[in-house]
Amino acid sequence: MKKFIFFTVLLGILIGLFILAWPFSQHNSEQTTAHLILNEKPVGGDFTLQSTDGPVSLSDFNDKLVLAYFGYTFCPDICPTNLGNLAVAYRQLTDEEKAKLQILFISVDPKRDTPERLKQYVDYFDSGIIGLTGTKTELDEIANRYGVVYMIHQDDPKDEHYSVDHSAFTYVITPGGKLATQLPHATSPDDFVKTIRTYLNQTQP
Repeated sequence: MKKFIFFTVLLGILIGLFILAWPFSQHNSEQTTAHLILNEKPVGGDFTLQSTDGPVSLSDFNDKLVLAYFGYTFCPDICPTNLGNLAVAYRQLTDEEKAKLQILFISVDPKRDTPERLKQYVDYFDSGIIGLTGTKTELDEIANRYGVVYMIHQDDPKDEHYSVDHSAFTYVITPGGKLATQLPHATSPDDFVKTIRTYLNQTQP
């Protein structure tokens, strides 16, 4: 009986150590690269990333409402759906409203998403979107502040057809750079328009 209890306790300790060690071994794996949320509440804040026209900072749009979305150009459905809904909403705005809005698409796949590829991708949606990328270190730091979660699945370092799991919120950033709220994936064009106008009206003099 004592032997049984001893081995049961020992087994429990070993399982516990395995559970604690597993996330670290996964994080260091060449096959899967993960970035997990660290903040309980996203704090947002300024950042600078690269576009085809050079560095772009969030603070460049301090006089505008900004909608920021994190994804990647090889995304099969989630990103096109969300950006498509944003594009439909954008076309429902007046010219005056469009002038006070900027949409940013930030790639979490810097290995494949060059500034040139991003521009080609976002231009398809015809809604003034700016595509941005940076180093993985830069993106991880920004993702942490905005509460973005993503995981790159790549079994072979030479494989160029890997997928990236990622959270799919649209972040609403008010003039001055304050993160106000986040909208869920597949927010409808009408709800995007309603949100945009609500925040634009709040900033009217």
